[in-house]
Amino acid sequence: MTARVKLKPGQKGTKSLVDKYGDALVCVRYRYDEASRMCFKTVELIVESKPWTPTLHRFKDDTLVPVRIEFNDTLLREQAKAAKGKWNPKERAWYIEFGKIKGTNLEKFIIS
Repeated sequence: MTARVKLKPGQKGTKSLVDKYGDALVCVRYRYDEASRMCFKTVELIVESKPWTPTLHRFKDDTLVPVRIEFNDTLLREQAKAAKGKWNPKERAWYIEFGKIKGTNLEKFIIS
């Protein structure tokens, strides 16, 4: 199934849905399934909103942070190498600049 059209509230094709859902409507998508030869209209809605404060990162982007990666996890090791990480055999950890792994799955393996 492929989504070909994504419309914002107020665009042509969304007016009745805006009337129905109001400010909760985020977008309308038209999805097409070639196997069943069907077109589906889907909506994305906001069902809850509450205050949120983003967490501040503990490290500056140029700070070297220790990252523990299991020996048999070759995918993460390759990501550490690609981020110019340096292996420290005494501590059995990779040292990588935080800015190069911020937002990636390597960030979860930082040793506190």
